[in-house]
Amino acid sequence: MATAIKIPATAEDVDRLMLDLGHAARAAAAELALAPRSVKDKALNEAARALRESVPAILSANETDLAAARAAGRNAAYLDRLMLNPSRIEGIAKGLEAVAALDDPVGDTIARWTRPNGLVISRVRVPLGVVGIIYESRPNVTADAGALTLKSGNAAILRGGSDSHASSVAILGCLKRGLAAAGLPEDSIQLVPTTDREAVGAMLRGLGGTIDVIVPRGGKSLVERVQNEARVPVFAHLEGICHTYVDAAADLEMARRIVVNAKMRRTGVCGATECLLVDANARQDLMGPLVKALLDAGCEVRGDESARKADPRVRAASPDDYGHEFLDAVIAVKTVDGVDGAIRHIARYGSQHTDAIVTADQSSADKFLQRVDSAIVLHNASTQFADGGEFGMGAEIGIATGKMHARGPVGVEQLTTFKYVVRGDGQVRPG
Repeated sequence: MATAIKIPATAEDVDRLMLDLGHAARAAAAELALAPRSVKDKALNEAARALRESVPAILSANETDLAAARAAGRNAAYLDRLMLNPSRIEGIAKGLEAVAALDDPVGDTIARWTRPNGLVISRVRVPLGVVGIIYESRPNVTADAGALTLKSGNAAILRGGSDSHASSVAILGCLKRGLAAAGLPEDSIQLVPTTDREAVGAMLRGLGGTIDVIVPRGGKSLVERVQNEARVPVFAHLEGICHTYVDAAADLEMARRIVVNAKMRRTGVCGATECLLVDANARQDLMGPLVKALLDAGCEVRGDESARKADPRVRAASPDDYGHEFLDAVIAVKTVDGVDGAIRHIARYGSQHTDAIVTADQSSADKFLQRVDSAIVLHNASTQFADGGEFGMGAEIGIATGKMHARGPVGVEQLTTFKYVVRGDGQVRPG
């Protein structure tokens, strides 16, 4: 059963509470590491059922969060990230089922070989242990993170933002119903019950060695704090400064569709394009139709001289607009000297998150895909596909832009490590 929680009143109480969560998670992780796929999948499918049965209660909780956010003067993009509706809840439920349908990575043999002395060595996937997830404003992360950690045999300690706390509590209740139905420890997925910021500090210190990795998902200030203060490994990206480059050889209609979707489908997600790069060598007028399409879709365009000449509605871009994550219906536009110019611009201003090229020239596409050093690179597709669900991973905890262990969408496989299993028949090492 879940550990009894007392809401803390002092910093000492917060530390004590967080240590209790850590020890409970460590105990649950030991059991989860041995849980068969059928049991984990039952928990996920039962949680999906509970979500569908709890739509009114979840929407009521979400409205509490939305009302507080409106009262605090949050902008439209922020409210969109926070908002749940029946369609989004159904999407969350389907996401749980999609994770359940994934292959279970735990116990997979990655490699196996036999040494001349007869030793048989296997590299086998195992869970990381306890994963701490710190996130803001997106209540769906509660379900995504809980599902992915459970499927990969890890326990989770979730610290959602105060702005989405009521929604997260409601979703967590559904996850715990799934765990109980499958006979798994309810402490497998825990939500920090306090919004005290000291709880984040306690997690970053590792909870007495009980947390194995931290995954932050939120704004720049949160991620910077985690990266600066964490004493345990971190899977994170600081900013999603994503680019779409439209090459001279691009199909105009395709480029128009991709650019508008990449920016405007959901402006507040980390895969939204923040800068449009247009080839100065285009034989056709690419800039005008692309800028017009963005403006007509309700996007503010801040551009260089070429963009301003293309449409008088374009505002002059400042140097700070390049390399900026707007997370809103605002985009920076710049003309570059072909694919090489685009690659140079992205190297200077990008965040190694997601960048795309639109072109019919395969050689230009190959050069871009090879030389742009980002976690995700795309050819003739929207940057909004930077998502674990769209990659067939069921869901994701976040997009990692580091180069150690996990890069790109962090899904089930990325939440495992490995150990070496060595089988012998009496071998000893000679002196």
